[in-house]
Amino acid sequence: MSSKKREIDHEITVSSSTSRDVEKKPAEIIEHKHVEMQEDISAELEALLQTDPATGLTTAEAQKRLIDFGKNELAGSKTNPILKFLSFFTGAIAYLIEVACLFAVIVKHWIDFSIILALLFVNAFIGFIEEARAESALDALKQTLALKAKVWRDAQFVEVDVAELVPGDVISPRLGDIIPADARLLGISVTGGETEGSLQIDQSALTGESLPVEKKKGSTVYSSSIVKQGQMLAVVTKTGSNTFIGRAAHLISITVEQGHFQKIVNSIGNFLILVTVVLVSIIFIYQMVKFRGTEQGKFITVLGNVLVLTIAAIPVGLPTVLSVTMAVGAKQLAAKKVIVKRLTAVEEMASVSVLCSDKTGTLTLNELTFDEPYLCPGYTKDDILLFSYLSAEPGANDPIETAVRFAAETDLEILQSRPNKHEVPGYKVTGFVPFNPNTKMSYATVIDNNTKEVFKVAKGAPQVIIKLVGGNDDAVHAVNSLAARGLRALGIARTVPGDLETFDLVGMITLLDPPRPDSAETIRRCGEYGVEVKMITGDQLIIAKEVAHRLGMNRVILDAGYLVDPEKSDEEVTKNCERADGFAQVIPEHKYRVVELLQKRGLLVGMTGDGVNDAPALKKANVGIAVHGCTDAARSAADIVLLAPGLSTIVDGITASRAIFQRMRSYALYRITSTVHFLMFFFFITLIEDWTMRAILLILIALLNDGATLVISVDNAKISERPDKWRLGQLITLSIVLGTLLTVASFTHFYVARDVFNMSLGEIETIMYLHISSCPHFVIFSTRLSGYFWENLPSPIFTIAVLGTQVFAMFISIYGVLAEPIGWAWGVSIIGISLGYFVVLDFVKVMLFRYWSFELTAKLWPSKSRKTKLLNRKADAISKAKVAKTVAKVRKVVLISRVLLAFKQAKTTTIRAIEIQ
Repeated sequence: MSSKKREIDHEITVSSSTSRDVEKKPAEIIEHKHVEMQEDISAELEALLQTDPATGLTTAEAQKRLIDFGKNELAGSKTNPILKFLSFFTGAIAYLIEVACLFAVIVKHWIDFSIILALLFVNAFIGFIEEARAESALDALKQTLALKAKVWRDAQFVEVDVAELVPGDVISPRLGDIIPADARLLGISVTGGETEGSLQIDQSALTGESLPVEKKKGSTVYSSSIVKQGQMLAVVTKTGSNTFIGRAAHLISITVEQGHFQKIVNSIGNFLILVTVVLVSIIFIYQMVKFRGTEQGKFITVLGNVLVLTIAAIPVGLPTVLSVTMAVGAKQLAAKKVIVKRLTAVEEMASVSVLCSDKTGTLTLNELTFDEPYLCPGYTKDDILLFSYLSAEPGANDPIETAVRFAAETDLEILQSRPNKHEVPGYKVTGFVPFNPNTKMSYATVIDNNTKEVFKVAKGAPQVIIKLVGGNDDAVHAVNSLAARGLRALGIARTVPGDLETFDLVGMITLLDPPRPDSAETIRRCGEYGVEVKMITGDQLIIAKEVAHRLGMNRVILDAGYLVDPEKSDEEVTKNCERADGFAQVIPEHKYRVVELLQKRGLLVGMTGDGVNDAPALKKANVGIAVHGCTDAARSAADIVLLAPGLSTIVDGITASRAIFQRMRSYALYRITSTVHFLMFFFFITLIEDWTMRAILLILIALLNDGATLVISVDNAKISERPDKWRLGQLITLSIVLGTLLTVASFTHFYVARDVFNMSLGEIETIMYLHISSCPHFVIFSTRLSGYFWENLPSPIFTIAVLGTQVFAMFISIYGVLAEPIGWAWGVSIIGISLGYFVVLDFVKVMLFRYWSFELTAKLWPSKSRKTKLLNRKADAISKAKVAKTVAKVRKVVLISRVLLAFKQAKTTTIRAIEIQ
């Protein structure tokens, strides 16, 4: 006998003597308790629910309650399209344009008035056309409701419109029905007798639970869920907006926040308004006082002068260019099957740093499938698949039976090429007992056509099958281990040869809703781009942790109780939201709250989902993303809809949106810089020299330059590895610095032309027109990126468009169209100087970006809020480093535990093999 065999024998002997000394208790299956949502019923409402189930309410009482509680329908409101269109004439930039229009009317500059008014309406039409739908999300939710319901009224079982249901009505949900209102099961059959049965309810669209939920007497069934099995009377508890789905509709209807992009545009507009009002007022007062009593001091004349400055201050093309850039980006995304419903979502997606995701149907397939089974010695995976198939009910509309049959037909060779889909080659099923809710088993009697052996196969709940085979501690431990990971197990047993009453355990099949094939890769790639993914699901906590583990996420999944803990402040709950990898057992209000808390933290939040329960959070999020195969409610509430299965296109959306963001930010920086330059130069030149430029030339500059920069939408862009931010403080500071340097160049041109070359006033106007057209315009080659301009060269189309407009302006100046001619020498020289000057400004920009940081801002302008924010950032960085270190240690321990467990299982298998021999 080998030494190894002696060691194993010794272990068996020790184990046997220990078992004789201590009486072992048989292992028991740990039942996992399904966590139900708790519905609050007031004492007053509870009193109305004591309806006699044999008679129901009277017609008179039902009418009275209909008046008290209202109809069982979702309320909605319509938006007046005219008022909605007029709303696009509000906002900072719109107000600037309207003021300029008013000035033009007063001074009777009708050409200026027509051009400015046309731009105002163009911007309004773009906004109106691209604005997202208002009531479609609510309309989609209404479509999920049942239309008719069977109800007891006046002791008669009648059919009524769902809208007429009231609390206290007795209804009869049955197989295939859509639950018409929230209701409590009574444990009574339609015939009036007590029943110990249950209903199988599919509420995945409401709660995200991947499996049908068993509902017994006293349980609540929710409006819009679907009955998959059973029949039972129920009393209506809540209707209309008070139901589970009604509360979701309410959350959608109250979410009408201003978009992030609109806030940015308004912030830029407010800055320009402030500067313009101050400078225009100073000039107006100065000229009225200085030229008082003269022709130049007349109100109309002075107003005409400040009109030029007002027009110069208006970034007339800003909304249009940004909208066109987003529209082109949306078209590019559509080619990748990412449909953008709200145009500004393209910009906002680039800044998303947290992506909250539903689990069922989003990260997972929402399809029950086979996982790795637990097998008893002597059986293979093919064996358990075959026996599962033989004991499955043909054609049953049950997700478990469907999963069993699909797995067997996919993996078993004998089932793949059979001529008759209703037969199993080599076997004949002679008897079948379908699944019984009381015995929790199904049976099949089978003949092996080759050996003529008759045997039985049983499939059912693990505890029932284990009891059937006379107990099996190893199987019990396996079931408990699977349950601890949230995996649904079913036991499979077959009779031993020659005895149709004695069963032998084959093993346990495990079922789960598996992750989508690309979900883990999508989460990993999102992490590479600085987007943290958080799972928020209505499914059970242990299931959520298992899915998170399979997706490569951390398993810090909290239950919904953390979100509504009365002992915790909003600040504590928010920190929990930031640190957690997800939440489980949530309802729509919880998903909405997670998004809201993260937004209050200053984060831009994305949300992906597919069900009714996701709709409020999709609407609340900065970017709501409805996945392929979603419900109408989710699709209507979302800003972006994925047409391709899986989540990989989300990464395409992130990269494309960041490219679009860089183009938009580039244009915004250029446009603000140009506006600051215009304001500063014309303010000082008006005060110092009383010199002005005709408004038509300024408008020509704006139209030509903004028209050319429309092609920035197809320019090359450098994609950021972190979520993009506008950083308005940085943007405006850099614009002021660059605008000041451009103003210096403008004054240099003016005085050199006048005092050195003694040019006429008409020629000076032409020179300044060409300089103001080209010098700020070439700055856009620099503002395209934070590094040096040659690090990412512009696209040929963009280069040709920008240079082409300036060549056109040069010819206008050289040959004197709309102005006096200045000749080739001046024209070419001004363009050459402008090109060289942008290289100097590019160096200044790089230095500013290199040394700019929030920490520097907090030191230069040490406000209380900045100091607090800086301290919080440092504390969060330290906390994240500690968490990362702890997670690394835990993963190491888990890995070691798995290795030890594998050794232990290998030893156990060896001992069993020796015992069998």
